[in-house]
Amino acid sequence: MHFSRNLHTMSSSCIHIPFSSTQLFSKLINDYVEGKGTAIDFVQYAPNVEGYQAAIEGRKLHPIDRGLLVEVLTAQYANMDPKAAVQQHIELLKSDETFVVTTAHQPNLFSGPLYFFYKIIHAIQLAASLKKQFPQYNFVPVYYMGSEDADLDEVGAFNLDATRYQWSTKQTGAIGRMVVDDALLKLIQQLEGYWSVLPQGKTALAILKEAYQKGKSINEATLSFVHAFFGPKGLLVLQPDDAKLKAAFIPVMEKELLTQFSHDAIQPAIAALSKAYHVQTEGRTLNLFYLKDQTRARIEKQGDQYIVVDTDIRFSQSEILTELHQYPERFSPNVILRGVYQETILPGVVFVGGGGELAYWMELKNVFQQVGVHYPLLQLRNSFLLINQKQATQWSSMQFGDQDFFKPMLDLEVAYVKKHASEALHLSDQMESLTNLYAVIKNEVVKVDPTLGAHAENLAHQAKAKIAELEKKMVRAERRKQAVAIQRIHRIKKELFPQDNLQERVENFSKWVGQYDQSWIETIMEHSTGLESKFRIITMP
Repeated sequence: MHFSRNLHTMSSSCIHIPFSSTQLFSKLINDYVEGKGTAIDFVQYAPNVEGYQAAIEGRKLHPIDRGLLVEVLTAQYANMDPKAAVQQHIELLKSDETFVVTTAHQPNLFSGPLYFFYKIIHAIQLAASLKKQFPQYNFVPVYYMGSEDADLDEVGAFNLDATRYQWSTKQTGAIGRMVVDDALLKLIQQLEGYWSVLPQGKTALAILKEAYQKGKSINEATLSFVHAFFGPKGLLVLQPDDAKLKAAFIPVMEKELLTQFSHDAIQPAIAALSKAYHVQTEGRTLNLFYLKDQTRARIEKQGDQYIVVDTDIRFSQSEILTELHQYPERFSPNVILRGVYQETILPGVVFVGGGGELAYWMELKNVFQQVGVHYPLLQLRNSFLLINQKQATQWSSMQFGDQDFFKPMLDLEVAYVKKHASEALHLSDQMESLTNLYAVIKNEVVKVDPTLGAHAENLAHQAKAKIAELEKKMVRAERRKQAVAIQRIHRIKKELFPQDNLQERVENFSKWVGQYDQSWIETIMEHSTGLESKFRIITMP
């Protein structure tokens, strides 16, 4: 099952604002996007057309085993209807003139937060934009599935309205290797009522049921789910937890086991970054995990032994190298080496990620250089705030602008009250008169006794503080008069920023696809531009 491609974008409007205006992104990311500070020093290519041209040329110097990649992708899609666009893109990967636009995320249950979709949509649109910019090349969007993650509390949960749902399974280890069990089917059944009453919810529910069938691995289920939405648009889903792909990464993993090179490689960048920015991650001495059965645990070197933390598994040096060469699928890179693995198996020119992802990627350039792997251009993913027509109308009627959505609640209250008060809510003229009065008093008293000047200044300070407190009381009194409007501001803020967070980091796709079907995705795609880094506010019909 999949949605029809022949749906028109619904009528919507969109405005673009700087990421920095939201006050929700780090200084590092704001500087990177705006070309300020030292952020650009930590990447290989600037996020502009010239940077993309250089990234393409740089990628050509680092060929990959395209035959292996095509073989693995073909096998992963073998039991599915891969769609013509997917087949075409797999075929294009055989050519040295084809490059990949990559985004990555864990296989979140039912996609998790909205930005799961936003990442993928941006990768698709960016690939199209690059094709227009560089028509002599081909660009294929790829969703790299981070299925070796083991954080079930995060990956196995999602939010619908104000309720958080959690997959309560007894399975452990890498999430992608887990299977759909009765607990997950029960969760889908529990939510049928929610989806069935939404105008288009039944179609979305059918896709979920088809994807998440008992016995399927989460890898397989996520592939089916994502493919239903984006296969017709040519998105390739890659499951990197694959023995053949891991075999191509053996040289890097062996180097890490023998020398723990990655830890030392990131230290100069961490030291330099920390002078101006917050450091995202410092990694570990050895940045590999061991995967077997339902175990996913860190590998540590202790003396001449390699131990798998919290297990009885241990290896000598020769034993772990033998294990690596015989069973490369039992080894998994952590956050420090994951990107290196990604670019070892994919002919990527750009990685599309969120602010946190780009922050730790900026620590890694030297890690890539140490093993001769291409370091891609980094593109901040699109971010959206979705508002409905009623919210937009009410917001505008209160004389708030688009950037006001991101202001603290108290600031909005004070601004509204002052703007709509029947009487002036400030005593600035009186404060100025008071300041002048105490200046005169001070001049007079120092004539009598110079030591009284400090006392006069203290009295002036106390008087000003009392006037300032009186102003606050006037605002509070007016706020009570404007209680209805204040409540409306609270409601809109709560609706648009659930859990006091960005909507895209909390809400699930269900609400939106269930309301608007595929036209919602088409709307996001319409307003998702590949190269421009701006925050987008979309008014839905």
